[in-house]
Amino acid sequence: MNSDTRPALAAWIVAAVLVLDQAVKVGIKLSFALAERVTWIPGVFDIQFIENDGMAFGWALPGAAGKYVLTAFRIVAVVLLSVHLSRISRTGSPRGFRQALALILAGAAGNILDSVFYGKLFSRSSFALPGDWAWRSEWGSYAPWFRGNVVDMLHITVQWPSWWPIDSWAGTEIFPPIFNIADVAITCGVAWIILKQKRWLGQAPPPSPRVSESAQ
Repeated sequence: MNSDTRPALAAWIVAAVLVLDQAVKVGIKLSFALAERVTWIPGVFDIQFIENDGMAFGWALPGAAGKYVLTAFRIVAVVLLSVHLSRISRTGSPRGFRQALALILAGAAGNILDSVFYGKLFSRSSFALPGDWAWRSEWGSYAPWFRGNVVDMLHITVQWPSWWPIDSWAGTEIFPPIFNIADVAITCGVAWIILKQKRWLGQAPPPSPRVSESAQ
């Protein structure tokens, strides 16, 4: 693959993840009441709408200041990662590494959009009624800019078996946090890098055309 197509591949991955992530979040926000739950695969997977004001998988920093700090950190991280991805795309770095970074970048950007815009675009979700657009709601926006909640909906319901040797775990969910597609993208990108780092670090970038010409 020549170098001029590599940035385009990473850009397509980022765009695809962002579109899918935001489409699912907006659909859930508009059609589900808060905490509403729909079972897709009994005992395995549910769709359950929740909102959180923190990081991936529901983790958070306390208070309004913590929310601003977290959003600012996300934005800085996305900018730096975008610059880094653009640079390595021009140096012949391993394709898989660039794709993994693109997944992480897309996931981080997806959750940033929630934090920055959702507080102004949406009304507060209700436990009884589905959410609605702010300008169609008598309650208006639910938070200032940069303080919106992240929409989560993916819930793995697989439980530890009854014979599990740790009694306190038996019958509880193996992975209780509810998450979203952006979180999945980040997790897959990080896991990909961890699994392939030795192989990727061992690949030297191809020589530049100038070096090749001088060697001849």
